[in-house]
Amino acid sequence: MRIGELARITGVTTRALRYYEEQGLLRPERSTNGYRSYGESAVRVVANIRLLLAAGLTTDDLRLLDGCLRDELTGAHACVDPTPKIEVFEQRLALLQARINDLVGVRDQLLDRLSDLRAQPNRPARKPDLPARPRSLPARPACHGAPDAKSAAAA
Repeated sequence: MRIGELARITGVTTRALRYYEEQGLLRPERSTNGYRSYGESAVRVVANIRLLLAAGLTTDDLRLLDGCLRDELTGAHACVDPTPKIEVFEQRLALLQARINDLVGVRDQLLDRLSDLRAQPNRPARKPDLPARPRSLPARPACHGAPDAKSAAAA
């Protein structure tokens, strides 16, 4: 199959597939006209790459696991030498646990600060008719020349 078909089947952009190739993770064959040609096993390789990247591994880590990228990672493994996989996974798990610990510390500090702020006696009450801004969205400045919400409502 060609790169566009592999992208469609896997839900990955052609740009990402080219990047995986540049990193040595995906090895298409080349036709005489230079077009990339992928076998059916490329679907599993791309799925494994995406799974492992989402789990926090890097492309450098994946190169160490190269022989295992063609295996079924979620079931029985046919990898001949599991040692590199074990070492990479242990290193990544240690890094992820450190990040989790840091985030838990930040969360605890924010919860403490929020508790302190709520306990202040002169805290202004929120107007009930105004919904709270979603915490995940930052305030957006009005576009230059575009009416803001108040002007639009008044018009």
